Amino acid sequence: MVRKIYWEDAYVNEFDGKVVRIEGSKVYLDATAFHPRGGGLVGDSGTLNGIRVTDTLKEGESEICHVVEGDGTFTPGDSVHGVIDWDRRYRIMKMHTTAHALSAVFNREAGALITGNQIKPDESRIDFSLENLDRDVMNSYVEMVNEAILRKLPVRTYFLPRAEAVRIPAIVKLAGAAPPDIETFRIVEIEGLDIQADGGVHVRNLGEISRVTPLRFENKGKSNRRLYFTVAE
Repeated sequence: MVRKIYWEDAYVNEFDGKVVRIEGSKVYLDATAFHPRGGGLVGDSGTLNGIRVTDTLKEGESEICHVVEGDGTFTPGDSVHGVIDWDRRYRIMKMHTTAHALSAVFNREAGALITGNQIKPDESRIDFSLENLDRDVMNSYVEMVNEAILRKLPVRTYFLPRAEAVRIPAIVKLAGAAPPDIETFRIVEIEGLDIQADGGVHVRNLGEISRVTPLRFENKGKSNRRLYFTVAE
C-alpha cells in the first residue's frame, strides 16, 4: 500500500520515493504527496525528477498512479524526487475546505445535502438538495461562512474506528450516501462548524481562505440548486 504523505501533512510539496511499477505513462510509487483525483477534487500536477506529472489518479483503495509525459522514463526501483505545483494545490485545499464549510452551513440552516460537487483551483461548484432557488438566502449562507472565516476556526484531521465514527450526526453529507464500508474513518473537523468523513486535502485554519465569493446560482432539476464559488487569492 502506498504511503499517503498528503494525509500526514497536506503542506508537504516535495518528497522522495521509489518507483514500484510502470504501466505506460503511469508511474506507481511507494510513497507520494500527490493527491489523486476523486471525491470531486481534481488530481495534483507537478514533476517527478523534473518529468511533468499531468494528473494523479486513484486505483482501488491502495494504489495511486502519476500520469507523466512520455513512456519509458522510469524503471522499477528508481529513486524519484517529487515536486507538486504548490500554488495550484494550495488553492485546491482552500476550495475544498470552503466546500465543507458551505455544506455545513447549508445543512444546518436548510437541511440541504450535497448532490454533486467539483473542486477546481479557480472555480468550484456544489449542488444542494434545495426546493427553491432563493439567491438572497443562499448568499446569506455564504456570508455565514465568511463570518466563520473571520473567526479563523481550526481545521483538524484524524482517524476514528467505524463504530465510533458512525455515531456522529451527519458524518456523511452526500445525498443518498451511506457511511463507507471501512474499518477506520478519516475525519475532517472544522472546529465548532462541521465534522465529516473525508479523504481529501485541507487547510489548517479557515482564516487561510480569506473570503468566499459566490459567482452564480443555477437550477439543476426539481430540487437541485447549484452554487459556483471561488476564494480570494
